[in-house]
Amino acid sequence: MIDIIGEYWTTALFGAVGGLVLGLAARLGRFCTMGAIEDLLYGGSDIRMRMWVLAIGVGILGCFGLTGAGMMQPEASYYLSIRWMPLASILGGLTFGYGMALAGNCGYGAIARLGGGDFRAFVIVLVMGVAAYATLSGPLAPLRNMAFPQVDVTSEVPPGIAHFLGRALGLSPVHIGLALGALITLGALGSRRFLQDPKSIFWGIVVGLAITSGWAGSYYAATAGFEDLPVVSHSFSAPVGETLIYYMTASVREPSFAVGSITGVALGAFIGSLIKGHFRWEACDDPRELRRQIIGAGLMGIGAVLALGCTVGQGMTAFSTLAWSAPVTFAAIFAGAALGLRQLIEGFQPAE
Repeated sequence: MIDIIGEYWTTALFGAVGGLVLGLAARLGRFCTMGAIEDLLYGGSDIRMRMWVLAIGVGILGCFGLTGAGMMQPEASYYLSIRWMPLASILGGLTFGYGMALAGNCGYGAIARLGGGDFRAFVIVLVMGVAAYATLSGPLAPLRNMAFPQVDVTSEVPPGIAHFLGRALGLSPVHIGLALGALITLGALGSRRFLQDPKSIFWGIVVGLAITSGWAGSYYAATAGFEDLPVVSHSFSAPVGETLIYYMTASVREPSFAVGSITGVALGAFIGSLIKGHFRWEACDDPRELRRQIIGAGLMGIGAVLALGCTVGQGMTAFSTLAWSAPVTFAAIFAGAALGLRQLIEGFQPAE
């Protein structure tokens, strides 16, 4: 494939295929982080949260299965090659989660809604992408670098759970990863109600496999070609900004995995909305709602860069490598979203 279309288009194609699947999962399988948190806290249902956990388990099995087969090196991902900063994970996760509640969607969910014709999501995607790049390499970058400088890992053990336990127990990180992936997968399936919902199980597995395909494809493009390409999988914060820049400067810029991924999700969501008959043009009629969504999108962009990922980037992709940052960031995102939802639904005034 690389000989035919080159390294850049190869990795973009892998991103697009996985993104297409993720877009379909959002529209056909109702796979959504914000929806999962709302269902768990206010809807009395843990089905969609179990879908998320199942996707994590499958992603871990896929990542370490690829590693065992020599088709992936988790240490090559920036989740395990950059020094972990717990405070950045916590502050970034809380900021992202709170912004997600205000906006009503994470980056992945907003792109999926955009594919269904929602122009409110279009505003969220634009603002989040710009805010992420302003924090990553724009006017906010010096402050971020001062507070949380990114330093390459210098120790022998990468900042990963499997690598830490492997070193402590004298076992291979691959075996540790496969064991933990199996436990998480079985834990997600440990509900009779969930087992009676094969559709949710199917889409949870599919999402985990989409994360795995991203690792396999980007690692293949990075090792089989001559270009210095990153080993990545799906994420929807800074990659949104990267995609916006690409579509404005495509004549002088090569595509990337991120460009394929973002495009694929939007296309998959569009196809899914047509299949379900849900495609319709929507706009924001309430200026207060628009203001809240813009503020939330900006917070998501800033928070995701601080935490080095969003609900998908840290909550699934980094989790599949068992990076220490993943569970901490995901817990912080959950807490931030719970706080934001409480403010929106219940308010902070004491009951009389």
